[in-house]
Amino acid sequence: MALELSASNFEEEVLKSAQPVLVDFWAPWCGPCRSMSPIIEELSGEFAGRAKVVKVNVDENRDLAARFGVMSIPTLVFFKDGRVVDQIVGFTPKGVLAKKLESLL
Repeated sequence: MALELSASNFEEEVLKSAQPVLVDFWAPWCGPCRSMSPIIEELSGEFAGRAKVVKVNVDENRDLAARFGVMSIPTLVFFKDGRVVDQIVGFTPKGVLAKKLESLL
């Protein structure tokens, strides 16, 4: 299951991670976000031990969303070595996300 992050554990789980991280910025009221949810969960399982796949609720973590320039959701941000390396906005097929994560390994 994809880990839910907040400001209290974001730095430890994402910025200090030795593994690449995909962060799904989402909200419960967002239709495309709900459509992405099963994909995020599947990727979390498939990449376990190799990359992290985590979620950030933008309603509960407005500062984090603002810090990473999230204007619309879902926004999927890829981190490697504590830095943003890519960002995708909107519903994205699983294959596209898996390929991007593979490229960061």
